[in-house]
Amino acid sequence: MSQTKKKVAILTAGGHAPCLSAATGQLILHYTQQCPDWEIICYRSGYKGLLLGDSYKVTPEVRAQAAVLKTYGGSVIGNSRVKLTNVKDAVKRGLIQEGQHPLEVAAAQLEKDGIDILHTIGGDDTNTTAADLAAHLQKHNYKLNVIGLPKTIDNDIIPIRQSLGADTAAEQGAKFFSNVVTELGASGRMLIVHEVMGRNCGWLTAATAREYQKSLAARAWVPGLGVTKQRYSVHGIYVPEMALDIASEAKRLKALMDAQGNINIFISEGAGLEEIIAELTASGKEVARDAFGHVRLDTINPGKWFAEQFAKLIGAEKVLVQKSGYFARSAPCNDADFQLIDACVLKAIECARSGVTGLIGHDEERGNELRAIEFPRIKGGKAFDVTQPWFQDLLKEIGQPMTKVVHVKH
Repeated sequence: MSQTKKKVAILTAGGHAPCLSAATGQLILHYTQQCPDWEIICYRSGYKGLLLGDSYKVTPEVRAQAAVLKTYGGSVIGNSRVKLTNVKDAVKRGLIQEGQHPLEVAAAQLEKDGIDILHTIGGDDTNTTAADLAAHLQKHNYKLNVIGLPKTIDNDIIPIRQSLGADTAAEQGAKFFSNVVTELGASGRMLIVHEVMGRNCGWLTAATAREYQKSLAARAWVPGLGVTKQRYSVHGIYVPEMALDIASEAKRLKALMDAQGNINIFISEGAGLEEIIAELTASGKEVARDAFGHVRLDTINPGKWFAEQFAKLIGAEKVLVQKSGYFARSAPCNDADFQLIDACVLKAIECARSGVTGLIGHDEERGNELRAIEFPRIKGGKAFDVTQPWFQDLLKEIGQPMTKVVHVKH
């Protein structure tokens, strides 16, 4: 492998996940150990910083402190949602001038900065955008080695087995709900709705429920005062991959409500999304979308919509809707995620030194080999496989019947 001195750039993009700061730190740490004379910069706030030529220089002091970054959540170098092929959005936000194209501006900045290797830490949008950039540069005879790291708490990148930060997000979502659930005693006939992030994929909702149910095994109960595992448990899990018969589920949940006085349900923010959008559109309301064309879920409140449907059918006297998304996604990574992050970073640097481009991850279509997956194969929206034994066991544990599968595993 060539030891020619090169210049490396790092950027993080999209929403937060419990891996961004750690991945940034481990890239700096391992490059310093393996290629100490290679220069490193970090673009501030993702592709926004690239377009504006705004970056941090990684100094000897930063290199010496890089290991500290794994203790931080969020992204210490900043994120943004920018699509380099969306000219109108880039002009509107002042990232480029009228008549310019984001890809050309970004390419010119990379060339100006003398970047040989670009590490993008983000989801499918981030990394497919990076692939667009690399292809554009190649057409203009500028060789850029783009190596991505897969970030998304939804765990929905095809064909990545496990995305960075997802395990931590599930753990943190369970921690969040362990406090929220005590509100069950704040009123009679209480319905608590836990809305979990997951636009197209129910993995995080299911994994969060699994972690929460595991935590109940370590609790001591006082049945004489109504402090029972049954009351504190999850009573319903609703994900985009399963059809939901609200009337049938409401009948089951009402029986529980009548018996114990409370109900706790976990809902993916993408569950029932088509029905909600149709309802809003029919009422003449505009559905807000981001630069990538995705519906802005924070503006339509899926949890509130579901809560209203269930509340009247199960006779809830009080409804509490809580979202764990920002709490979960902004946490520092846990030990399991850190081990995955470090393994992926080491593979990324190996690929950088040998001139290989792609998104680093365990490739489900290649025997789960940790490798640089070709960018054209990267897609978002991988469905959660609800037929997996662990999820089936979870549904049995909470007494929820399996319903029709509306999405199968890609």
